[in-house]
Amino acid sequence: MSDSNGHHPRSEEIIAHLSAADKKLAGLIEQAGPFRLLPANGTIFSGLLKAIVYQQLSGKAAGTIHGRVIALLPKKPTEHAAAIATLSDETLRGAGLSRNKLLSIRDLAARSSEGLVPERKQLVKMDDEAIIESLTEVRGVGRWTAEMILMFTLGRLDVLPVADLGIRKGFALTYAKKGATEDLAEMDAITKQGRRWQPFRSAAAWYLWRACDLAKTTP
Repeated sequence: MSDSNGHHPRSEEIIAHLSAADKKLAGLIEQAGPFRLLPANGTIFSGLLKAIVYQQLSGKAAGTIHGRVIALLPKKPTEHAAAIATLSDETLRGAGLSRNKLLSIRDLAARSSEGLVPERKQLVKMDDEAIIESLTEVRGVGRWTAEMILMFTLGRLDVLPVADLGIRKGFALTYAKKGATEDLAEMDAITKQGRRWQPFRSAAAWYLWRACDLAKTTP
């Protein structure tokens, strides 16, 4: 759910907490505006499929490939896992998938068809670390991919993907001292600062991504 402006329903509460806990983050929040990270609709399979496609690619390139893969599948997301098994490697590779991503998606589809990939009803009863442990059993799904599912599909509010390059860059942009030249912050520094942001580290991460966006648009 969101309000009429597309804001997260707890946006004001989250912003108040983060702004009080961290002055530098407060400055970024003032620039970036309300918190707008809302959980996506769809199955866990759909979320994992998209996350696998997007690994190590720019958003535009990944979006194109993901769109081609989805175009090969039935309209009902619940039928996607079974449909993957009916498609040849050549067809899926033709959509732009690398060999490794093809193997990951095959494994994901097989596990989903066998009921080995938990869906929302099961995941809502599990804590974040248990979900990460479960999802990373799928080939090609590491901690980062599982964290993206937690944030973007399940809407979990206290996730901090410290290995994410955008977050490391956004942190460097927001917290770097004058004259500093490092493009990426150390993960330990983000983890340490992140203790101030609990229990809304997902929102802080979202704002660090916005710092990268703002840097692109600021002369």
